[in-house]
Amino acid sequence: MPLGVLWLGLSLTLLGVLQIQAQDSTPNLIPAPPLLKAPLQPNFQDDQFQGKWYVVGLAGNAFSKEEQGKFKMYSTTYELKGDHSYNVTSILLKDQQCDYFIRTFVPTSQPGEFSLGNIKAYPELQSYTVRVVATNYNQFAMVFFKALTQKQENFKITLYGRTKELPPERKENFISFVKSLGLTDDHILFPVPIGASCFSPPPLPSYWPLHKVLPS
Repeated sequence: MPLGVLWLGLSLTLLGVLQIQAQDSTPNLIPAPPLLKAPLQPNFQDDQFQGKWYVVGLAGNAFSKEEQGKFKMYSTTYELKGDHSYNVTSILLKDQQCDYFIRTFVPTSQPGEFSLGNIKAYPELQSYTVRVVATNYNQFAMVFFKALTQKQENFKITLYGRTKELPPERKENFISFVKSLGLTDDHILFPVPIGASCFSPPPLPSYWPLHKVLPS
């Protein structure tokens, strides 16, 4: 089944807000691993993690290699707030315009782990967990996302880069980690790089509502 059929909207899929359709029949997905299989970056430094990241790689139990080439590279910016939560802004090119998606990641008691703020805005979503698995802050990061609905669990892993290109060993490490979670090469995508038109965040106030979409 195409990814767009399973999840509500390609753009939300890309951004990791896994709003899954309430369907009676769903494909046989690889089960989501326990959170312990996605270890946290030791001594996580939230101030160093903030800033802009490019999405260099994606993998998940509802992704398919058939989607390769349809996914354009996009950026996600983490803005650290005074309460140590992040305003998270993702910008992607859709229909020749830039779409902006903003949400909040709230820290849990474990450094490097976050939950989705304002989760009540997504009635079908029971829990949503974000874990920073590994990062050196100035080059790459691997982040694990897990969403639980009444019907199933979905998970994905994002490979971030401070630039649009990463050394081959970073991609190899990403692939190895993804496969350790039970995924295969068919679940791994590397978004197609695009120009600079959709990589600059808009001048939005910090109180902008969650998931507001703005045309360029």
